[in-house]
Amino acid sequence: MTLDAPTTTAPSTDDPSADTITVLDPVTGEVASETRRSTADEVRDAVARARAAATGWARTAPGERGAVLRAAAERLREHADDLAAMNTRETGKVPGDALGGVEAGINTLIQYAELGPLHRGEALRGNHGAADFAVPHPRGVVLALTPWNDPVAVACGILGAAIVAGNTVVHKGSERSPGTIALLNRLLAAELPEGVLVGVDGDATTGEQLLAEDGIAVYAHVGSTATGDRLAKAALRTRAHVIRENGGNDAAVVDADVDPVWAAEQVALGAFANTGQICTSVERVYVHRDIADDFTAALVRAAERKTASAAADFGPLVDERLRTTVQEHVDQAVDAGARVLTGGSVPEGAGTFYPATVLTDCTDDMLVLTEETFGPIAPLRVVDDMAEGLRLAAEDRYGLAATVLTGDTATALRAAAELPVGTVKINAVFGGAPGGSAEPRGASGSGFGYGPHLLDEMTTTTVVHLEAAPRRTSGTAGTADAVDPATAGSHDTDTATAEDVR
Repeated sequence: MTLDAPTTTAPSTDDPSADTITVLDPVTGEVASETRRSTADEVRDAVARARAAATGWARTAPGERGAVLRAAAERLREHADDLAAMNTRETGKVPGDALGGVEAGINTLIQYAELGPLHRGEALRGNHGAADFAVPHPRGVVLALTPWNDPVAVACGILGAAIVAGNTVVHKGSERSPGTIALLNRLLAAELPEGVLVGVDGDATTGEQLLAEDGIAVYAHVGSTATGDRLAKAALRTRAHVIRENGGNDAAVVDADVDPVWAAEQVALGAFANTGQICTSVERVYVHRDIADDFTAALVRAAERKTASAAADFGPLVDERLRTTVQEHVDQAVDAGARVLTGGSVPEGAGTFYPATVLTDCTDDMLVLTEETFGPIAPLRVVDDMAEGLRLAAEDRYGLAATVLTGDTATALRAAAELPVGTVKINAVFGGAPGGSAEPRGASGSGFGYGPHLLDEMTTTTVVHLEAAPRRTSGTAGTADAVDPATAGSHDTDTATAEDVR
């Protein structure tokens, strides 16, 4: 997922405007927002406030934490239109999708408000007369670093899980959507005790300042692989627990036994939704030779319909920097022999629009097949059979998700068993059961970044072994009666295990 990039301004002691992050509307090119960058003192203060609040919030009853989080969700509901409008101005996300992202964030907070009080440890079978159990505890202060492409929905997932599990949070969103994140933080913090959620506004420099701070227990990051790698290195010093969902280069593999028009519609949805700016977008397509011609023709038609849509239905790329990267990937593919069947060039006019693009004759060394382009590009690679398609899909440094379109159960089962990704989707590029969780692999990150399993990531576990103390001998201080092993849980040294003597 593309996340981190330089802002339009840089810090300077001579230029007051350098303390402001200016974001341009990717539809009109006009100023969309101006957000003041947090100072170094404010960054330190944010961490200090979260640390000061951590003990009290950890001791708050889980049911009470859930109730407070639900109130925060209702506060967002009252301002959903404002959040969505700001998101659209800053990132170009189409209005319906922007509002849908806010609603998804609200529902996620409510889900965690319900799941948090139910999060429990486990009882273990030990010796007779003893008790063994595992208890989850909050980790402490969570540093949440969240993206711009669905800023409210993604942030609410991380913030909701961290807060309801008893942690406090310092939250910095992407510099590409600072106004949206600042508003989100203000709305949520208004319903939470002081210091439970502290917002920080800034760019990569601000992020580095946060990583230099001690006392942060968790780095929770959704964004670029490069930044995820930076967090992992910082954690070697701070010993913070790292949860990262990073870049993806998701494959779609299309079998010969499916309807090619239906398959093309699925791939078009995966490649062009949100202008290709989704972490689980289809980034590369392997299509069986037997249906390649019909599939390709249908995909070109779908792409051209998408490009012809109004900005309210097919928005721009987030900014000129991303559009430049997308064009560089397309140009490199064309120079290496790929053919552009539709799209493939920057259109005239205001904004940072880019057409839905279909490339064919792609080879395995092209950037459009090896890197995350994060734009509306569908590069096609024809394969002779599904074994080849699955092999090529698996040969990638990323491991976020993959889609397989097939009518053959054996192929579907093979894909689920062999593709080294967190999510394998059969016959649907998007979707999934409520409450699902997935764990990325390779360059795509590590740890469960959403769903019920995120509560496990946000807590640490203490295993407790409890035995009865020997009774005090009547009238004799400092001595004890003999202890009956049957009632006090004493160990038989002949059967002791490693766990008994740790």
